[in-house]
Amino acid sequence: MSLMQIFNVSGSAASAQGQRLNTVASNLANADSIAEPGAQPYRARQVVFQTLLMGNASNGEGAEDGASAGVRVSSIVESNDKPRRVHSPGHAAADAEGYVTYSNVSPIDEMANMISASRAYQSNIEVMNTAKSLLVKTLQLGQG
Repeated sequence: MSLMQIFNVSGSAASAQGQRLNTVASNLANADSIAEPGAQPYRARQVVFQTLLMGNASNGEGAEDGASAGVRVSSIVESNDKPRRVHSPGHAAADAEGYVTYSNVSPIDEMANMISASRAYQSNIEVMNTAKSLLVKTLQLGQG
């Protein structure tokens, strides 16, 4: 793998983790949202990653020739967990049984997911910075 391919791989991973962070932010923003009676509540969303082969077709390089693999978000899926129901008969959004339906977002799970995504994003940025530093040092060797 060349140093230039490192930028493609780390860049794709950083972009995917950025989308993951945006999804987590959306989930956290809707953690306490309430569904009106008869309406569907907000459902937590999760990103699904997919391997992305990054071969150089112009050089005849394919998966069998040592092409690098990046990552991309293939889809964003909604959680099938049941929404949270709280008995509160006096609430304006209570249904006929006196229950208020909240989203199924778990703020604790989302915070853990956010920390994981943030660290993965930072790691990929650090890989790109290290590759940049190596390229600069290589160029400096040629000048000396």
